[in-house]
Amino acid sequence: MFEEFNIRDAQMSDLPIIVDIYNTTIASRMVTADLEPITVEHRVQWFHDHSPTVRPLWVIENQGVICAWVSFQSFYGRPAYQATAEISIYIHPDFRGRKLGKYLIQKAIDACPSLNIKTLLGFIFGHNEPSIKLFKSFGFDTWAHLPNVAELDGIERDLLILGKRI
Repeated sequence: MFEEFNIRDAQMSDLPIIVDIYNTTIASRMVTADLEPITVEHRVQWFHDHSPTVRPLWVIENQGVICAWVSFQSFYGRPAYQATAEISIYIHPDFRGRKLGKYLIQKAIDACPSLNIKTLLGFIFGHNEPSIKLFKSFGFDTWAHLPNVAELDGIERDLLILGKRI
């Protein structure tokens, strides 16, 4: 089923669709702490913070159309944490519910040795049960529970940090 998907390193020309896919998640208040859509300009530095050999940003194509993206981001920004990365996965609404998230988490885990990553983290809202279930199905455990640290439309929400040693 997943042979129709191509994963490649993102290019600057992909940034508008990366931002569009991200923005589709904001209204649900399930995935991101952003409350309003972001702009491409807002993500330029973030894009440049990625590197194919250390902290990749991948786009996933289906028949030449970008349908998802995966990013690896440094954790805490200090040298001692270089072997730890946060993973983020965003899927276009038309491709959700097709087990693409499972495929992408496995691809990310498989890439960790070549990226010198020993620990993967996922930062997930406590009420985002589908994402928690997905990550836990790959052996991620709850390593931190930050109660009521986010406020979404007047509702305080917990943040969980799920971790996995690779």
